[in-house]
Amino acid sequence: MTNNDILRRLRYALDISNPAMVEIFKLSGCNIEQPTLIKFLKKEDEEDYIECSNPLMTFFLDGLIVHKRGRRDSTAGSVAKPVAELTNNTILKKLRIALDFKEDDMIAIMKLADIPLSKSELSALFRNKGHKNFKECGDQFLRNFLKGLTIRCRNTKPEED
Repeated sequence: MTNNDILRRLRYALDISNPAMVEIFKLSGCNIEQPTLIKFLKKEDEEDYIECSNPLMTFFLDGLIVHKRGRRDSTAGSVAKPVAELTNNTILKKLRIALDFKEDDMIAIMKLADIPLSKSELSALFRNKGHKNFKECGDQFLRNFLKGLTIRCRNTKPEED
């Protein structure tokens, strides 16, 4: 999955307006203008499409955490530096934090997408990369998570591409 695809799906699932998306970026210290945002939300084959880099996606996810949960007292005023390598596991972890999901919430969302998931399978996705039980989050898993999130938040099945 591309970062642009993830942005589009999150925007739809969480019903975020363009001005709100711009504000979410600003919460993490990244100033994106609305015309640039619209270019990020376009599909690859559309004119004026701009690829959303890993650092920009990290800014958006960090801003989403602040938007949904507020700033942490210990880091008030400091801005996290975006990472160059952004994995599906990191994206899933940041979404879990932003949306304040517990294990049962994550399992329920996957169930909405018709994907059975056990607690041990879920915890493997959130382990450190070097851990013996670490499991890499694939594109299909993340796609199904976003599908389940859409069903949960909008009470509707998303359109398939």
